[in-house]
Amino acid sequence: MKVVFDTNVFVSSFFGGNPRKIIDRWKTGGIEICLSEEILEEYLRVLGRLQVSAPALAELLNLFKIGDNIVFAETPKKVAIVPEDSTDDKFIECALSAGAGFIVSGDQHLLKLGKFRGIKMVSPAQFLEVIADQGDFS
Repeated sequence: MKVVFDTNVFVSSFFGGNPRKIIDRWKTGGIEICLSEEILEEYLRVLGRLQVSAPALAELLNLFKIGDNIVFAETPKKVAIVPEDSTDDKFIECALSAGAGFIVSGDQHLLKLGKFRGIKMVSPAQFLEVIADQGDFS
């Protein structure tokens, strides 16, 4: 299952809760994370500002380096879908280019879209329900 994680979900995973459950699932191979260069740069910039522990950041960078369960959208299709916050468009662009079925976000600008060209915008809790309903989450 291909998924794009909004930065707020990815960063929140370092602090536990539903975002961590989802990212742990990615680490064990149950989810393919879709990334673009722009999204990856934002993840690292925000994590650097939050001063995430060196071991946790090293593990993450190693996972990105290995590339397992990662789909990299090299040339995302440009869209203008979120007028309230155009910086959120990069997540939709990545999902379109990588063929992701979901964008997992806590951002109301994305969540209120609900769906765009077959891509579902869901909260972490909703995504865990989707996985559980599919029998793909233990």
